[in-house]
Amino acid sequence: MYDRQVTHLSTVFLIFNIGLLARDKNMLGEQIAEYNGKIIGQRVLDVEGPTMETSVSASGKIKGTEVNVNITYIARPTSTGVLHGEGKGVIMAGASEMATETGTGTGVFTSSGVKWRGAQFYRTSSTGRLASLNNVVGVFEAEVDTEGNFSLKTWEWK
Repeated sequence: MYDRQVTHLSTVFLIFNIGLLARDKNMLGEQIAEYNGKIIGQRVLDVEGPTMETSVSASGKIKGTEVNVNITYIARPTSTGVLHGEGKGVIMAGASEMATETGTGTGVFTSSGVKWRGAQFYRTSSTGRLASLNNVVGVFEAEVDTEGNFSLKTWEWK
């Protein structure tokens, strides 16, 4: 029992100390992505909640490279005016270079639509222009307006 308490306390102190160190460092890196697009489809997955699936087609730049992005995310309410969302996307640069993104975030209803904040995780086996995205974690701000327009900005999380 004593060993468990010591281990637990050591873990708590380690997490606390890492938190203190993190405050001294700028963990938010450079903006790595910005794209704009439009909702191209929606469907109801479950009326309880309800749970909605939304698909977006967008274009823009990731790390200076022109890309086309297709994203599908599922959102469900967590409390009044707040959504939890999880999404997946495919990023294309040119005809053959590809990367993927997965993300999770919280959306808040506003008078103009929904504002999202969350994290994205990138993966690619590309050896070209998208290679630097592999295993990158980003934090994002996105907005979907009442007209179905979509915009997103992502910063690398260092």
